[in-house]
Amino acid sequence: MNLPADFVERTRRLMGEKECEALCAALCGEAPVSIRMNAAKWSGKPLDAAPVSWCKEGWYLAARPAFTFDPLFHAGCYYVQEASSMFVEQVFRQYVDSPVTVLDLCAAPGGKSTLARAVLPEGSLLVANEVVRPRSQVLAENLIKWGHPSVVVTNNNPADFAALGPAFDVILADVPCSGEGMFRKDEGAVAEWSVDNVDVCWQRQRRILHDIWGCLKPGGLLVYSTCTFNREENEDNVAWIFRELGAEPLSVQVDADWMIEGNLVESGFPVYRFLPHRVKGEGFFLAALRKTGEDTCLPAFKPGKKKRPTDKKQAVPFPKSLREWVKQDEEYVFTVGDGKAKAFPARHNDFYTSLQSALHVLHGGIMLAEQKGKDWIPAHPLAMSTALSPDAFPVVELEYEQAVAYLRKEAIALDASAPKGYVLLAYRNRMLGFAKNVGNRANNLYPQEWRIRSGYLPEDFKPVL
Repeated sequence: MNLPADFVERTRRLMGEKECEALCAALCGEAPVSIRMNAAKWSGKPLDAAPVSWCKEGWYLAARPAFTFDPLFHAGCYYVQEASSMFVEQVFRQYVDSPVTVLDLCAAPGGKSTLARAVLPEGSLLVANEVVRPRSQVLAENLIKWGHPSVVVTNNNPADFAALGPAFDVILADVPCSGEGMFRKDEGAVAEWSVDNVDVCWQRQRRILHDIWGCLKPGGLLVYSTCTFNREENEDNVAWIFRELGAEPLSVQVDADWMIEGNLVESGFPVYRFLPHRVKGEGFFLAALRKTGEDTCLPAFKPGKKKRPTDKKQAVPFPKSLREWVKQDEEYVFTVGDGKAKAFPARHNDFYTSLQSALHVLHGGIMLAEQKGKDWIPAHPLAMSTALSPDAFPVVELEYEQAVAYLRKEAIALDASAPKGYVLLAYRNRMLGFAKNVGNRANNLYPQEWRIRSGYLPEDFKPVL
């Protein structure tokens, strides 16, 4: 790999000759492969794996398998995530010990969102946002597969959140950056890098933080992170946050064996740098800060969008039978609108209503069913949800080839003993989705936009779990 000369020179000035050479050599090497388990859907470690020290459910794999053709990946049993970024878990475990409302501001594709949702205290609500619409759809897909009902996915600019005021206890800001830490995984990041782009990035990051700062409660926690190495987007921006916005930097306890680097500039406030020549992971930077000062909202850099009206509900009563599809149904508010039946955790429903009035909401809680004529067809997010009642539908177990065919949205035939009507299809006892068994065939209800598009099938598939 030919690294940009300006990048090498700037990195040499920041880290010194020896560290720069070691880093550049590592960036020309092979990236490790890591996943994080979804303990709500699978217990135990992956096959042939070593633990990620700073993440309870994180694992390094010995080789990169064909994730696309693993039904358990599509079932949400694990998430493929870069190991260094799993360090976010340490901040949540050390500073969040009671139910909170969390905003993951720049959340796609969903690694840190699914991690946060996994480690947050029960009773917490996660709002995951992505400004780029196609990426927000991927974010929604990954969080639906993860399965937790106390999640909302939005597609908004940071300034749009100003209408909510100081609504969040925690804001996770993994801001768009120049991507130096991804050089060995993404050749495009190398081609796109320039000093001018670094300047664009650190200014954009400050604008994002300025726009969202008023939405963090006084005393609230900001987790700021990037996947880049330079000081402008890292230490300099952190210094700007506590100097201009009003915050105090927080220390995160780390083990010396993790080989995490600290602050590389003259100011000694705590930050956490993951350097590929020191840790088994990609480049990553994190700082944790506590908001100080008054409960006021700053004026946005640009005018935000107008408040969006809430969706008008159809005058259709909620079908009582659908409540039985959800465990502990008394803990949910059930609604019908636009031909869809949904459930949302009751303790957060008022806040969810305020989100719907101010933001573009893509997903919230559990979508239970869609109405076609007089029938209610169970929706795929229900199959993925950890709140699905185990007795709601009969379950039909699939073999591996059948499971892949189902995930391709191909026609499938079930055993003659399979019950008629709506059934849940499973692989190794983990739910993949719904089908309607009509006897001579089963109508495949897997989402068209989520299907496996490749016709290839590995001759010797090696399972991850």
